[in-house]
Amino acid sequence: MPQAIDRFRSSTLGWLRGTLAGWGTILLLVAGLAGSIWALAQRPVEGWAWLFPVALVAGLGLLLAKWFANLATTYEVTDDRLILHKGIVMKSIDEIELYRIKDVRIDFTIINQMADLGTISITSSDETTRDAPLVIRDVDRARARREELRKLVDAARRNRGVREIDMVHEDIGEGID
Repeated sequence: MPQAIDRFRSSTLGWLRGTLAGWGTILLLVAGLAGSIWALAQRPVEGWAWLFPVALVAGLGLLLAKWFANLATTYEVTDDRLILHKGIVMKSIDEIELYRIKDVRIDFTIINQMADLGTISITSSDETTRDAPLVIRDVDRARARREELRKLVDAARRNRGVREIDMVHEDIGEGID
């Protein structure tokens, strides 16, 4: 079995510190916790004080849901494959041969850039990405990982002697006079 060069998951901590949704979740958790402590200090608890524990539970629920979603998929990069390990209870393994990768794109917002976080999209001729690109969200060190993947794709193509030729279909006039 080929040796893993890199192994990673989408980062829950990165999502918290590097996205607006993560910042909103932190705000919900802090407001819920602080408000719950404040509400418990007030005797008797009245009015809308019940909203603080609800906010805390909602924030914890969002955080746990994101954590489980990120835990469910692990990405492993070898010198010739990108391997996706999916599932917690029911597992599946899918592979993309690196020489088949056509494009590796990275997207990030200003907040993502500050956290060194990004979304990597991979397009290939493999069945895994035939209908839509493989999108890996909330990747720590996304720029460095994209660059390393690009180098590995080039090396895999050289090793197999593969060259990519893009075929462009252009409509030619209906009839020639």
